[in-house]
Amino acid sequence: MKRRAFLRTAGLAGIALTGGIQACGGAKGGAEGSEAGSASTAKGSAATSNANSSTTPRPYRIGGKERMRLSFEPYELQLRHTFTVASYSRKTTPDVQVRIDYDGFTGYGEASMPPYLGQTTESVCAFLQKVHLEQFPDPFQLEDILAYVDSLSEGDSAAKAAVDIALHDLVGKLLGQPWFRIWGLNPAKAPCTTFTIGIDTPEVVRQKTEECAEKFRILKVKVGLDNDEQMIRAIRSVTDLPIAVDANQGWKDRQKALDEIFWLKEQGVVMVEQPMPRERLDDNAWISERSPLPIYADEAIQRLKDIPAIKGAYHGINIKLMKCTGLREARKMADYARAEGMRVMLGCMTETSCAVTAAAHLSPLADFADLDGNLLISNDLFEGVTLNDGKLVLPDRPGLGLIKL
Repeated sequence: MKRRAFLRTAGLAGIALTGGIQACGGAKGGAEGSEAGSASTAKGSAATSNANSSTTPRPYRIGGKERMRLSFEPYELQLRHTFTVASYSRKTTPDVQVRIDYDGFTGYGEASMPPYLGQTTESVCAFLQKVHLEQFPDPFQLEDILAYVDSLSEGDSAAKAAVDIALHDLVGKLLGQPWFRIWGLNPAKAPCTTFTIGIDTPEVVRQKTEECAEKFRILKVKVGLDNDEQMIRAIRSVTDLPIAVDANQGWKDRQKALDEIFWLKEQGVVMVEQPMPRERLDDNAWISERSPLPIYADEAIQRLKDIPAIKGAYHGINIKLMKCTGLREARKMADYARAEGMRVMLGCMTETSCAVTAAAHLSPLADFADLDGNLLISNDLFEGVTLNDGKLVLPDRPGLGLIKL
């Protein structure tokens, strides 16, 4: 009885001394933490900078008066080369940069909107104006917060991804750990990323290949038009690196598509994305049953709920944060696909290193990675994931491990 009384007294004394639940080693609470905690906030901008970059988290308190603050601004991504796929070409990509501030910490996110998503800078900003994170006591309620964000509309996947990415970055910084470690993933298992070469003339394709062949171990080629063979032969005149191809729904005849896949295998191609239009599920299934190469769904897969409908029609799925609303759902999709015996690929849009690095933290789960969107632009805002001979190297800094340039 005396022992229980002692433990109860000791526990109450501990709470009184520390002022609440602590995130690290009994240290004093952070910026929100009452008048007595004001000394910890008096360190100013230097403390904020250290809190966002140090591997040791600054003390903070959960569930106090501090509330999350969401802010955002439009940004236009400038492509290094004109980007051409089977259905369009472009030189820029609209983007919205997002940040969430809480207790002296900042989490970064972004929404990138290539044309086929059907989202715009205006629609993303309109959605973000409806997001009120201040109603939540702290950022750690990831499931509740992101379920609320998802409930605000049926679509707006890129805008939702921006909030999700920023929230994960923030929580990781508060915990003082990178997300691959929080998830229990081994960064050494991160794969090599492909580097994408868009549809172009043989001369330009050769030039692009010469620029990148020494830096990567696998290339990705956009096909789906009448010049597929020219594209592949132009690359083969420069390098014998393995190739992944993405038809972007460009093939319309399934027998012709299958014949081309057999030819592509002879040319050192190792996988094929979205051979035919997504609505032609039976034709894609017919190809997958006969293909000598693994077939991955891209446009045919958006979110977790789409996986059951395409099971059996593809060998694997391409998960993109801008389509699936962010890291929370991307992790669930990867786990579900694995449980169904499907392969996993992680892809991206044209993005800054913010969103690309977010996806890279999940890459140890993937068979293929196509995380080169940051390499295709000339005005990146962050330093994050890097490459070593084409292999993804995940930053070991807290959160997403970003450094704002």
